[in-house]
Amino acid sequence: MLLDETYQLGYIVKTHGLRGHVAAEFDVDDPTAYKKLKTVYLSFPAAPAKLQAHAVEKLQFQHGTRVLLKLKGIDRIEEAEPLRGAQLYLPLAELPELEDDQFYFHDVMGFTVVDEKMGELGVVENFYELPQQDVLAMRYQGQEVLIPVVDELVTHADMAERKVFVNLPEGLLDVYLKPSSRDKDEPDEFDEP
Repeated sequence: MLLDETYQLGYIVKTHGLRGHVAAEFDVDDPTAYKKLKTVYLSFPAAPAKLQAHAVEKLQFQHGTRVLLKLKGIDRIEEAEPLRGAQLYLPLAELPELEDDQFYFHDVMGFTVVDEKMGELGVVENFYELPQQDVLAMRYQGQEVLIPVVDELVTHADMAERKVFVNLPEGLLDVYLKPSSRDKDEPDEFDEP
């Protein structure tokens, strides 16, 4: 399995007990959607593109998005310790179904961004997961424009037409296209008079 064919489920935080259990943090809204998890793919910092398949022997939900995992063949703390910090991946085909109008970021890469007032703007080039929120990146008039992925701004996607529909607030595009007053009015402190 290649990394491009997977999505990140979470990561292993630490060992738990002496019998090979590990505590993992799932980066999902509802960890219980994974109660029938049979296999996970681990990626380690030393070789992030190389995935190792591990059968899940036992899964126990803790608080929030924390789970305890027992992987088959990992039976002692000494065997579990090297797993600390490993990233957990699953095949893209195992992503849970979404409600109408919802989409996974990887599904809309290359889609046309259409604003309800301005029409077609550009193409989805990337998504960035920032601490405050996720943002969609598109190219508009030669500039990268970031659009916060919130229901009020990114309304829905049409998979058949390969379009993402947005309702941008007035002035958002201007922030990226017009130089700031500081840039054009004030000389740089290192400029010679």
